[in-house]
Amino acid sequence: MATAAEIDAMRRALAVAEAALGIPNPNPAVGAVVLGADGQVVGEGATAAIGGPHAEIVALSAAGDRARGGTLVVTLEPCDHQGRTGPCSEAIIAAGVARVVYAVDDPNGDAAGGASRLRAAGMEVESGVLAEDARHDLEPWLIATAGRRPYVIWKYATTLDGRTAAADGTSRWITGVGARLDVQRQRARCDAVVVGIGTVLADDPALTVRDLDIGRQPLRVVVDSDARTPLTARVLDGVAPTLVAVAADAPADRVEALGNTAADVVQLPRASCGIDLGALLAHLYGSERYLLLLEGGAGLAAGFVRAGLVDRVVAYVAPALLGAGTPVVGDIGVPTIDAALRLVPKDLTYMPPDVRVVAAVERRAEG
Repeated sequence: MATAAEIDAMRRALAVAEAALGIPNPNPAVGAVVLGADGQVVGEGATAAIGGPHAEIVALSAAGDRARGGTLVVTLEPCDHQGRTGPCSEAIIAAGVARVVYAVDDPNGDAAGGASRLRAAGMEVESGVLAEDARHDLEPWLIATAGRRPYVIWKYATTLDGRTAAADGTSRWITGVGARLDVQRQRARCDAVVVGIGTVLADDPALTVRDLDIGRQPLRVVVDSDARTPLTARVLDGVAPTLVAVAADAPADRVEALGNTAADVVQLPRASCGIDLGALLAHLYGSERYLLLLEGGAGLAAGFVRAGLVDRVVAYVAPALLGAGTPVVGDIGVPTIDAALRLVPKDLTYMPPDVRVVAAVERRAEG
């Protein structure tokens, strides 16, 4: 059973991991703390940017010889495979740690098994310590890895009466400065930001992370079945990577023109909402884009919801009324109140003058 010192160390590891959210993508943000043989903290660290060391290695390096005979506390089961970096399990064994305490099992079949490897080496291993707390930040990566598709967060800003733009099309700014800065933080933690062609044509958004010091910009994804993205659109400016997803039967001349810009173009099967969204997510997952921020508009959001591809909703609600204008979402195929898609509230935060509501999509039991 974990000691009080180990539980305190796990809380510290969770804080270290949270501070690193977005930095190591597509790897998960993991935190680790090393306790010396006397129970004192002698090292800590978080997983570095892609290609850099995992949290365990950072913490062990900071601890040095003081790790020998001590305890490694980490938010995710140490990996046991050779990827961009070597197996953490081998480094832990080499460091002479006597005990490992971790929060959540690794669902990745290629990397899992670190706990078994450590036990086989004679090390004492305990799992599940503050597991629910750890899953809070690890959830997108855990679900993406288990389901082999990106975790999708649908974000929108709305008035109290569910409008994202006024009748004349204006939408800047529905929410205040605090909410808009929080959106930038959301973008910075994601691998990709997804919008529909309607949003590009109406707003010409840049879709970049602004006002924050970040190491990399997320991929900008435009769902544009007929390749209508203007060649002057800001998403094609090369400031951040861009992918334009078009239908397989999109006009060839437009596809070729987009291919001559700074953006990449992928052709996918056509579907009722423009393109096959499942195929889009498979493509993004294959390019290690595991966490997506869906930003609009109403039609694209409806397509994602109807397809069961939204995992979490983040709504910024402004204390304002428009009475007319663009709705939050289009038809999602709900004929009666009994068929409503019920969400599970996760967080409610006041960001004066607005309120941020976070809710998870309730998955219905199968069978």
